[in-house]
Amino acid sequence: MGDPCQACLTRVPHATLIATIMCCLGVGVFCGTMYRGSALSILMFDEVFHFRLIWIEALQMIFIVGSACMAALGFMLLCLGCLTTGATRQRVYRAWRARVGGRISCAIFMIITYILTFTWIILLGFLVITTFLFTIFWNLCSKPGNIELSTCIDFTQFDFLFPASVKQEDMKICEAHKMKLFCKDYVEKAEFMFILAMVSCLLVILSLVHYLMCLSANYAHIRDHEKFQELQELQYLTNPNLHASKDRF
Repeated sequence: MGDPCQACLTRVPHATLIATIMCCLGVGVFCGTMYRGSALSILMFDEVFHFRLIWIEALQMIFIVGSACMAALGFMLLCLGCLTTGATRQRVYRAWRARVGGRISCAIFMIITYILTFTWIILLGFLVITTFLFTIFWNLCSKPGNIELSTCIDFTQFDFLFPASVKQEDMKICEAHKMKLFCKDYVEKAEFMFILAMVSCLLVILSLVHYLMCLSANYAHIRDHEKFQELQELQYLTNPNLHASKDRF
């Protein structure tokens, strides 16, 4: 029983499997938290400031499609890792064309992963700014004067950031109902969502870096296997008695 289990474990790309789990977990949390956070932001702008950002709704669909693509990429990289690990690599990449195709596949996936890493880093920067803004909003809500409704949260000095259709009185949050909507119902919940999204984004970036290391190792394994195959064929030509032991690889 030990030998079959050990042979099976040697065919499992453990490093790529760990990276895939990290990627799927990070993408799943990111998709859920960003969808919920953007939905809360839409409601906040609509009910508190009385204007609607249509482009945020488009972002929700982009998050869903992008998350599905990332999950698909993760499983494709896992399949590639299975093909380039252990005894499976010895059987799959025996032919010259198979080895060339494997190296090209690794190179293409490395380029894609490299580009995605920079994309997620940019996305992380956007999330840091967004989380910082919502943290400022929550600190404004936590001021004693605003809690007791003795003062208003005034955004009129930032009127250049609002659309021209927004009225000056809508930029002031004074009423208890409006204060509750802004602070408790939207800002508090959205800030938590964006913090989780930022952590999950870091996890995805870490998984992509892990993928790059795995792809580089797989590329080197296929290249070295080609040299090993040539050396083995040379030994078969010089010593025909070794031909009987070829299947053990």
